[in-house]
Amino acid sequence: MDGKPATRRGPDFCSLRYGLALIMHFSNFTMITQRVSLSIAIIAMVNSTQQHSLSNASTEGPFADAFNNSSISIKEFDTKATVYQWSPETQGIIFSSINYGIILTLIPSGYLAGIFGAKQMLGAGLLISSLLTLFTPLAADFGVILVIVVRTVQGMAQGMAWTGQFTIWAKWAPPLERSKLTTIAGSGSAFGSFIILCVGGLISQVLGWPFIFYIFGSTGCICCLLWFTVIYDDPMQHPCISVREKEHIMSSLPQQPSSPRRAVPIKAMVTCLPLWAIFMGFFSHFWLCTIILTYLPTYISTLLHVNIRDSGVLSSLPFIAAASCTILGGQLADFLLSRNLLRLITVRKLFSSLDMQVSSWESQGDLGSLQELSLPLPLDSSSVRFGPVY
Repeated sequence: MDGKPATRRGPDFCSLRYGLALIMHFSNFTMITQRVSLSIAIIAMVNSTQQHSLSNASTEGPFADAFNNSSISIKEFDTKATVYQWSPETQGIIFSSINYGIILTLIPSGYLAGIFGAKQMLGAGLLISSLLTLFTPLAADFGVILVIVVRTVQGMAQGMAWTGQFTIWAKWAPPLERSKLTTIAGSGSAFGSFIILCVGGLISQVLGWPFIFYIFGSTGCICCLLWFTVIYDDPMQHPCISVREKEHIMSSLPQQPSSPRRAVPIKAMVTCLPLWAIFMGFFSHFWLCTIILTYLPTYISTLLHVNIRDSGVLSSLPFIAAASCTILGGQLADFLLSRNLLRLITVRKLFSSLDMQVSSWESQGDLGSLQELSLPLPLDSSSVRFGPVY
């Protein structure tokens, strides 16, 4: 992974590998919009005027509330969409369910992608997630228990897609372009967060909250067709790649084993301190991002009394900055490496340290504000990937 080609050449932005990064950008865009749809839609789905009384009246916990009040339609929103009687505790369980599903498939999906191919793993995960997004409004009518089940399975599907995509870059990304390609692809998550938070409230006001799920679920199905048609796991197998690009990719990558069935060094991984350091840094960063992404729209709407449209717009502002910094960070990282200004390990440590330091500053104010909502915080280690370097 640290090897460099003998000769340096500028990136060809019209090449197939950059097209692959763009398609993966839209795949990540689609998945995060499907994941965050509920965060903005729930403002319209729940009767906020009765949340406080429901929370105080409940003495049997959120699961009892889920069974007793899950599907009671108590009023009509402006667009005649059903509104539900879900307490803050029940909302916390719904928010967390997709994250638990992601955790279940993160590690095994990375290994299986190396065996069966990332194309199939990511494509299947995206398709399942898209279909379940379309099914979410109907599931809400049947009850909150079904919503939790749907969100958990959707999380498992997205866990397949999140980790499966990185297997592709082992065969497609030259070392001096790896940061550029992965950040172009990864910025789709931050850009998708910006879009769904920005337009989700408007869609809810104009068409009704179910259309948030219908629109982004349909977008995911269309993206699946593009994915299965254009994407190949190996540049050697792609029918449209040029000979020049194929030779450039293959000559820049180290020789890889012919068999994908390699033993996983579990003992070495468990005792590897650098691996645990990376894990803890990513866990903390992704957990914080999930809290902000999940609860910021509810916080702005509930405590600041901002309408659903403006709440989404305000919530989206951090993520347009994140998308921009992701792409610029990848460009800067590869520039420092290609000019031999810094070593690879120095670039990785520098960018990761800056990212986590800024995140820690944000957490001092954001998490304190979110605690005023008295909402359960979800456990998640796989939130939006907008760190500058992978």
